Amino acid sequence: MYSLLQLLLAILAIVSVFNFPGEWKLYTPLACLVLMFIVGRLDKEKYEKKQARKDYVRAQLEKFHEQDLEVVRERESFITNSLLCPRGELILTEAVHSIFKGFGFTVSTPSKYQTVDRMVRIPDTQMMFGIEILMSEKDVEKNHPKINRALDFEKEKREKEKTLIIASTNVVIPIPERASSNEISKELDEFLNACRISLMTAKTFHELWIKSKAREIDIAEVFKKVYSHEGGVFAVK
Repeated sequence: MYSLLQLLLAILAIVSVFNFPGEWKLYTPLACLVLMFIVGRLDKEKYEKKQARKDYVRAQLEKFHEQDLEVVRERESFITNSLLCPRGELILTEAVHSIFKGFGFTVSTPSKYQTVDRMVRIPDTQMMFGIEILMSEKDVEKNHPKINRALDFEKEKREKEKTLIIASTNVVIPIPERASSNEISKELDEFLNACRISLMTAKTFHELWIKSKAREIDIAEVFKKVYSHEGGVFAVK
């Protein structure tokens, strides 16, 4: 709008030089030039104010974005600690529940079963898991109480339902020192394989979560492989 007004004033100044009588040939162009200068200043001030508002809004959005990222980082750190170094089985269960929800899976507290902690369905399929969640100070042995609960579910589960144990092991050992520690006893691995019950360590579950967030894997396809797993410890290849 301001540019158009300046253009009209410039045209008027030129026309006045050739067509206006007497002193108007001088005064009119001079007045047009003054008005063009004023209009130019108003246009510049309007642009600067508009740019300042844009810069302010951009700065606020970046600030909120940084805050959001910090909240996300804190939440992810909390979930990681709750999964790998849980202070109790309840907080471990909630961490597993949260991750499955993040995968986009259907997660529910079982109403018809009292032997598993969560029921999980792979999206757009009939594939269901009865999830038994356990923690152990060291490696998991066959006599762990949650193993018996998993066996009970295996007996009462329906068709298209699979028993899956998620085990957070060696929780009293610092994470950097766990590399050389066994997570599952060989006896338990062989026993679960014979019972066709699959077990996934919290470490493996955490790795899948990280890769899924980075979009390195299709998490639904991974759990379809878990669903068809014959039994024993499921490892990521």
